[in-house]
Amino acid sequence: MKGRRIRALVLAAGEGRRLRPLTQHLPKPLLPAAGQSVLAHTLNQLERIGCEAVAMNLHHCGDRIENRIGERWGDLEVVYSREPRLLGTLGALAPLRAFFSGCDLALLLNGDSLCRWPLKRLLRSHLKHDPLATVLCLSGVDAEAYGGGIGLDENDVVVQFRRSGPQLRPEKIRRVFGGAHVLSRALLDRLPREAEPSDIVGDLYQPLLADGSVFRAVTTGRAWHDLGTPERYLHGVLDWSRGRPPLRWLRRNWVSSSARVGRRVRLLGACVEAGAVVEHGARLRRVVALPGSRIGARARLTDAIVGPNVTIPAGSSVERRMVTSLADGRRDQGGDSVLGQLVFSPIEP
Repeated sequence: MKGRRIRALVLAAGEGRRLRPLTQHLPKPLLPAAGQSVLAHTLNQLERIGCEAVAMNLHHCGDRIENRIGERWGDLEVVYSREPRLLGTLGALAPLRAFFSGCDLALLLNGDSLCRWPLKRLLRSHLKHDPLATVLCLSGVDAEAYGGGIGLDENDVVVQFRRSGPQLRPEKIRRVFGGAHVLSRALLDRLPREAEPSDIVGDLYQPLLADGSVFRAVTTGRAWHDLGTPERYLHGVLDWSRGRPPLRWLRRNWVSSSARVGRRVRLLGACVEAGAVVEHGARLRRVVALPGSRIGARARLTDAIVGPNVTIPAGSSVERRMVTSLADGRRDQGGDSVLGQLVFSPIEP
């Protein structure tokens, strides 16, 4: 966006509870997805559109994000906002008022979403129509599966953010929110001064909508993945792997150049990350093998995630399970089974 100063906040403070124990000691934005972290994929896209600086709010394992990303990412300046307590999507903006004070537009992105964000299109639409904010919506996604979605009229103007919130007029369609917003200068000037837990939709957008403020949406058909559960993470990574050039292709699979795949291995939709080993005769169908994992000879894995540095014994059969190390703990809600030093967590629809 030539001549426009754009800054961004990538929300990265969440605890990732539904993905535990995979996220017990690793923040969700740092989970791998075909050679880079989910967060790195988002930062790369921000850099490409000319964003000048990005902030990240930190809470769970925040030091790991800071150590991995550093103070610059290519041409992007990176700053961090530490949250001793989670502040929510609106509260996270309050400590960053000074950071956003010099920019023309702000982007707000979910750090745990995997998407080839249509950021240029989102920004162009916002500049053309000049609403208070423009939100990304998704076509082809069941709104009821994601809380009911956002109500839009025939001109892509938001008429209702949540079913429980104010509705200006009858809607034409409901769309799922896609985890990205453009905030106008006028909206940035309304940010709270106190860093208290608050939600940008419930505590800012809905009251302004009820008062007649204009919010717009841009709808995309691009694949988007909320990585909040093991199943969504598995499907999201495999979908992403098929859509970008890997270092090495093996029949529509993504295999890192530093991974090792033995003889007579069958990969039927797999993502094998850096340092992972798949021994001879193993069969992987819809599997993500995370860095340093090892899958033993003749093992059979279907719809599975193999955690970092986990070894699956030779001849094992694993189906619809996320396998992690007992040292990483177990899920808060239970349902795990333990065999030796391995924890098997169900991957549920």
